[in-house]
Formats: sequence, structure tokens, C-alpha cells
Amino acid sequence: MTESSHVSPGQAVPGPAGADAGRPASAAGHLDDRPPGPAGSRLVVGGALLDGGRLLAARRSAPPALAGRWEFPGGKVEPGETPPQALVRELREELGVEAVPVARIPGTWRLSPRHVLQVWTARLVSGDPRPLEDHDALRWLTPGQVDEVDWLDEDRPALAEVVRLLTADGGRSGAGDRNAGGAGPGGPPVTGEPPAGTLP
Repeated sequence: MTESSHVSPGQAVPGPAGADAGRPASAAGHLDDRPPGPAGSRLVVGGALLDGGRLLAARRSAPPALAGRWEFPGGKVEPGETPPQALVRELREELGVEAVPVARIPGTWRLSPRHVLQVWTARLVSGDPRPLEDHDALRWLTPGQVDEVDWLDEDRPALAEVVRLLTADGGRSGAGDRNAGGAGPGGPPVTGEPPAGTLP
């Protein structure tokens, strides 16, 4: 992508020439560790954390322009890290949990002129999610509940694919995962606050 190209927030971003930025590395399901996105862009990785057929949503507490909206938890990939390594670190720092990256959601989305987003599904292994950094509430959502919270626009394309995956396997994604505690399926936010539909 050239500097003169205009990309709106949330718009899909093509990968480097000759690369398909939206596909996992192989049909065998191996994790794609390639640096994605246009040259000069910093990668942000988001985690579609799954447990028992549910998706964890995190409500932003900052900056003011994003506060109160919901997103996939995650953060910037640091130099020397692969996206899966960054996701494991970010979920540990932001939520206090251990998770295993499973697969990359097809696509890369522009967050700002300097940042692009990739989203990975991840399986919760241990810990009870808590909003430790950048968030003030968490909520487990079934596929039928994802529209009950106000998602960041940039997360919506990946969210649609995560819901499709959860629905296609009849809610079995994460089957065999431990119950993460906190809110049960369709329950209130993990923080104990009222459901998102009742928030001011």
C-alpha cells in the first residue's frame, strides 16, 4: 500500500505483495507467524478468547474516545515477538489468564495511520479473567448476545467471523475447556456490573 492510499478505520488492509494477509499459514492449521500488513505499520493483535462456546468481550476504560466501548483484548506486538507470542503476553497482562492461540481470523484492519489489527481465536487454559489493564468490565457472550454490547467498529469484521465459527460448530468451540468461572453462559459481566444493555 502506498502512502497516498487512503484507508478508513476498520477497512481491511491488503498484505505485502504476493501475500495473502488473511489466511493462516497452512491448511493444516499451523499458526501464522509472518509479520502482516503494509510496511511501516505496527501490528496490534486482538484475542477472541473462547471458553465453552462463549466469547469474552472487554470494555475499554481509556482513552476517552474509546472508553465504554467493547473490544477484543490484546495489544501491540513488540519487536522480536510473533503475533501468537504477543497475544499470550497481552492476555496475561490485561486479564491475568493463560491462553493458547488457536487460529488467525482472516483479514487485517487499519486502526490508525500507523497501526493495523489482526485477530486470533484463543482458548482459555487457566485463570479467571479480570480487567487488570485498559478495561473496566468483562463479559462472556454467546453468539446470540454479541450485539448486546457496543463493539469498536474496527473489531466488527473479525467479530462477525468469530460468531460464524461459533455458530457453525453449534457452540462447541472451546468444548472441553474448563468453565472460566465468573459469569456463566449469558450471565452478567465478570465484574458484577449490570448487563451491557442497562449501562448508561
